[in-house]
Amino acid sequence: MNRTESLPTAPTAGPPGTEPAPAPVPEETRTGRDPRWARPALAGLLVATALLYLWGLGASGWANAFYSAAVQAGSQSWTAFFYGSSDAANSITVDKTPASLWLTALSVRIFGLSGWSILVPQALLGVASVGVLYATVRRWYGPAAGLLAGAVLALTPVATLMFRFNNPDALLVFLLVAAAYATVRAVETASTRWIVLTGVLVGFGFLTKMLQAFLVIPVFAGVYLLAAPTGLGRRIRQLLLAGLAVVVSAGWWVAIVELAPASARPYIGGSQNNSILELTLGYNGLGRITGDEVGSVGGGGGRPGGGGGGPFSGQTGLLRMFDTEVGGQISWLLPAALILLVAGLWLAGRAPRTDRTRAGLLLWGGWLLVTGLIFSFMSGIFHAYYTVALAPAVGALAGIGVTLLWRACSAPVEAVAAAPVPAVADAPVVAGASVVAAPVRRRALVATLVLAGTLAVTAWWSWHLLGRTADWHPWLRSTILAVGLTTAALLATSAVIKEFASGNGVQSDANSLVNSETGVAAGPGAGFAGRVVRWVVPVVSVAGIAVALAGPAAYAMQTAATPHSGSIPSAGPTGAGGFGGPGGRMPGGGNGQFPGFPGGPNGTGSDGTGSDGSGPGGTGQDGGANAGGFPGFPGGGSAPGASGGTGQDGGTGQDGGTAPGGIPGQGGFPGQDGGTGQEGRGQRGGGMGGLLDAREPSAEMTALLTADADDYTWVAATIGSNNASGYQLATGRPVMPIGGFNGSDPSPTLAQFQRYVADGRIHYFLGGGGFRADGGSNASAEIAAWVTETFTATTVDGVTVYDLSSGKQG
Repeated sequence: MNRTESLPTAPTAGPPGTEPAPAPVPEETRTGRDPRWARPALAGLLVATALLYLWGLGASGWANAFYSAAVQAGSQSWTAFFYGSSDAANSITVDKTPASLWLTALSVRIFGLSGWSILVPQALLGVASVGVLYATVRRWYGPAAGLLAGAVLALTPVATLMFRFNNPDALLVFLLVAAAYATVRAVETASTRWIVLTGVLVGFGFLTKMLQAFLVIPVFAGVYLLAAPTGLGRRIRQLLLAGLAVVVSAGWWVAIVELAPASARPYIGGSQNNSILELTLGYNGLGRITGDEVGSVGGGGGRPGGGGGGPFSGQTGLLRMFDTEVGGQISWLLPAALILLVAGLWLAGRAPRTDRTRAGLLLWGGWLLVTGLIFSFMSGIFHAYYTVALAPAVGALAGIGVTLLWRACSAPVEAVAAAPVPAVADAPVVAGASVVAAPVRRRALVATLVLAGTLAVTAWWSWHLLGRTADWHPWLRSTILAVGLTTAALLATSAVIKEFASGNGVQSDANSLVNSETGVAAGPGAGFAGRVVRWVVPVVSVAGIAVALAGPAAYAMQTAATPHSGSIPSAGPTGAGGFGGPGGRMPGGGNGQFPGFPGGPNGTGSDGTGSDGSGPGGTGQDGGANAGGFPGFPGGGSAPGASGGTGQDGGTGQDGGTAPGGIPGQGGFPGQDGGTGQEGRGQRGGGMGGLLDAREPSAEMTALLTADADDYTWVAATIGSNNASGYQLATGRPVMPIGGFNGSDPSPTLAQFQRYVADGRIHYFLGGGGFRADGGSNASAEIAAWVTETFTATTVDGVTVYDLSSGKQG
């Protein structure tokens, strides 16, 4: 067995009553003495990953325009940079902590604003994540395990999606993988420095995507507490220091935001009380688990018909990671990872407390199980792309598990080869050789059968997932199943043959105990067993790895070849799951749990097509008073509507309908009780024409907004951040997103908005973008009603426009 493939060494035993000395790091790890193929293979993996993540990246344009607009703002204003403001005039922040925006805004400041300068940092984070995962797994399990782990991460469809997209998840995954590496280094020598670095990295993960980063804390802390080679008291003190590092690295920014006067900073988007702590614990924190998310359009466990979380949550439960929404994104090797986790712990057996084999399995297995179970049962907003956080753990368990089982399969060959061979032909066989070999052979047989079974399960599950897109390359589905099951059968058969032949060899004449050419037991039939081990098994194993990766690799390449935009992207071909698809598609309404949404001018609900975005095929309740205006926002006033949206199976909105407190908009709203329909997709991907994707303004609209732009703080204001982001990115000027992402934040209030207008700081109010939220502020409806009552409407490119300059006083 090559030294780089040796199992992690156990700690050296010390005197009775003392802790064991730190386990020595294998020499090849300290000196970099990997096999000759290791470094070229790693370079090939990283280059292939870079090509996959960078090729054709600019086709996605702004990708998630919500974050792209904030990056643009941060490249224009250092205040907006620090707080993560949606606009350079700092009216409101995005509804996340801003670390991912910092990285991208620096790229834009250096290279200028473009889709490439926004998306390339995400791709490079993906390549770096693959490299760090390789280094982490390789350190304890060898380069083969590291390469397989990195390949699985690189080819996971949802990873390919998110490392080519500008959501915060790319930076979060990199920071968590780096934190796992720091934990591994800390466990090796009970290093205070490394475990504190783990805390710092997790803290910056909080600044990237808030409490999601903390899901790994109990796992990292538990593994260190179990396996670090030092006394219990010192381990506890070190973990307390690491916890302090988390608080400091995450809390410095939170403290500044909380202590800064509200008048000196932007409003905290996603909160109802202008508080980052409220956002952390509510809408973007515990509310995601409980479903109690005030101001959300998708949470709320009380909604009927959903799995507890409304249309942006889906069905909760133990099998959520395998369902039609999520399965095609992450679950290709998830069954294999779980099987290999159990098998690896079985192989570790009753190892010493500080055993690294078990510690690594617990680290990655704990990451997968804790995060996966929380994702499975959270009742608030959940999107399938969140599962990219599981991809490193799935990859690591695949690489580690396959490597450990392979070593166990090879153990009889090496154990017998290492047994003393009589120097004299007639000398007696070494006593106990057969006794030692028999348990090792049985262990090898079980390991090989587990490998074969894991491959068979993986091939079947790939066949099942590909069946969800049966019209997409149908030959691939049957090929994977046939080759996978055949390969698994050959692997299992070879194990049985080897066990039979090796057993006969051990019990045969001592003179033929070991074959000098192959090192394999050489009894009757042992020569055949040697040929099986030497030729068939390696070929079959390589074929098995190829089959296991074929399905996710195909989805990953399709994902990379497809432009993605909107707020809810999805990997794989249409029908593979998720809400997003290539353009951010919305799910079918869900039995009335989601009110109707605008379809744009003359938009139709059937199949969700509309000129500027679509609703989810919502059905109206005979139109009625709600058609044409925004339903349900109290506050007086009425709004003219454009053409009403048509439901999939029924009620059509009335042309020009009015609704109390309505928001002037481009398209009518179906009735409040509507919401069933097919998976609608807007022409440019926006499921709701301003909620999930940015509008792309015409040249006429852009020219209107940029005229006299220097005379105003905001060239326009409109409801919702995504609605505003399209105009802002097109003009390069601040556009106020009233109400933040969901339009339900009290920013600005009516009184504040009226003061801005009186001071001549806002030029236009643009219609559209309104929708119904789960509670929250009515300020946006009040502002819309006041505007419609006070100013004259005109239409530009199908958009209702109000010139507010006449309201300037003094």
